[in-house]
Amino acid sequence: MRGRAVPCPRPGSIIGSGWLFGALDAAQLAGPAAIISWAIGCVMFVIIGMTYSELGTMFPHSGGVARYPHYSFGSFTSFSIGWVTWIAAAAVAPVEVLAVVQYSTNWLPWLQEIKGGEAVLTPEGTVVSVALMALFVLVNFFGVRWFARLNNILVWWKLAVILVVIGVFFALSFDPDHITAPEFGGFAPYGSQGVFSAVATAGIAFSFFGFRQGVELAGETDNPKRNVPLTLIGSVVICGIIYIGLQVAFLGAVPSSAIKAEGWQAVGSHFSSHGDVLATFGPLAAIAGILGAVWLAGVLYADAIISPGDTGMIYAGVTARISYAMARNRNAPAGLAKVSSAGVPWVSLVLAFLVGCFFFLPFPGWSKLVEFVTNSTVLSFGCGPLVLLAMRKQMPDHPRPFRLGDKWVWVIGFLALWSTNLIVYWTGWDTNWKLFLAIILGYVLMGVYYSVAKQTTPPLDFKHGWWLLVWYAGLALISYLGDYPEQKEKAGNLGVLDFNLGAVACLGLTALVIWLALRGALPTERVQEILGNQDAGEEEDAPPKQR
Repeated sequence: MRGRAVPCPRPGSIIGSGWLFGALDAAQLAGPAAIISWAIGCVMFVIIGMTYSELGTMFPHSGGVARYPHYSFGSFTSFSIGWVTWIAAAAVAPVEVLAVVQYSTNWLPWLQEIKGGEAVLTPEGTVVSVALMALFVLVNFFGVRWFARLNNILVWWKLAVILVVIGVFFALSFDPDHITAPEFGGFAPYGSQGVFSAVATAGIAFSFFGFRQGVELAGETDNPKRNVPLTLIGSVVICGIIYIGLQVAFLGAVPSSAIKAEGWQAVGSHFSSHGDVLATFGPLAAIAGILGAVWLAGVLYADAIISPGDTGMIYAGVTARISYAMARNRNAPAGLAKVSSAGVPWVSLVLAFLVGCFFFLPFPGWSKLVEFVTNSTVLSFGCGPLVLLAMRKQMPDHPRPFRLGDKWVWVIGFLALWSTNLIVYWTGWDTNWKLFLAIILGYVLMGVYYSVAKQTTPPLDFKHGWWLLVWYAGLALISYLGDYPEQKEKAGNLGVLDFNLGAVACLGLTALVIWLALRGALPTERVQEILGNQDAGEEEDAPPKQR
């Protein structure tokens, strides 16, 4: 899939549906301290992005998140990470579809209904959601070049809308007392539990996931040395600043009566005379309407189609490239690596569509699906720091257009993996158990595939990747013993580990996993063999007219 000079995604492509709901969800979990939650999320993803900046310029290969583990640890690790990565990416396009549908429900009330305080799809809404998924796939297959040009315009549109919202909220109604005054609960009414829970479950971490596009599409950019670090780090910083500004503006613009009624945890249900319905389906538009900026509410409803739709289309392609990468690694059926004359992995696109539609069944609302996407996506990022550190020993002389300092690389690698473990922990047992069940399903599928395709599968390299089971089991245990979510929610976790003990447990697990992974890394000769085969395969897959 080489030979094309596709631009690396710009900072605006990180913006999907997270900002449309994140400000409200974060405020309900953390109160005004949601500002700190956004800052923590930004710092964590800058650190994670730094590890992939070095890897992305070393190996500018499409589907990098799924392929890098194969280079350092072999097939068992690459399948394990590739499976989690693919599941996470496959769920993003449905998340964006649900965001479009949820805001559209204000105009088409038959799309969703409120059940148990959550917006869920109606049968008619499910049909519309499936149709939107089909549109995403068709655009990726037939109109990817046209869409790439249009995306340059959409980048500036999305950034402009957020900045306008911030400016209008500050200009029309900003009460700084909402952030600090005791009568409104003070700055952190729900303590550290709320602050860190918001990072994982309020759409904050989800809002930064777009940086991965610089990794997944690194093989298709004309200047990886410049574009990959710029996308991975620069986009997170820029969007982090914007998101924090939006959160501050939101906190100050919320009607005082809504906060005084039942506190920040129920603020969404008091936005308007429509009760919780309007706030659930479109919180920012609801505030704009209350402030009298009807025109802004109209813009937000339009953007609720444009921003998530743009990101959903991008992720439909990203998902296809991940399964393409797994097939290139021979960890998945070879048919998933088939490309059209234009270089589009069409079989993988069809699979992404089918699985994406499945997510509408167990996760019929935006908030619930976002939590699953968050823990699975963050977990998939966790192998990047391990590959980074392993490559310093395996391929010390390999060209690194972007290189972390020899001393700092160990600090950054450790902090990146610790950040990964913490975010998964903060997501909570009620969501994490579903992730670990999906991982078990993946291993069942791997066993079936390796049994059926014995002659075409690569060596499993289990002795170089068994440490991954320790990592997964450790995270599952810490989550089960931890206090996320709180015991009053009766999610099944024991609550033995409080915030501090949970963080320490994640710290210890991080050190253990790094030690085990580096001890089990592949020898240099095997890494060189894998890379040689990968490069040869890339040339074979190039469309004839582009060779």
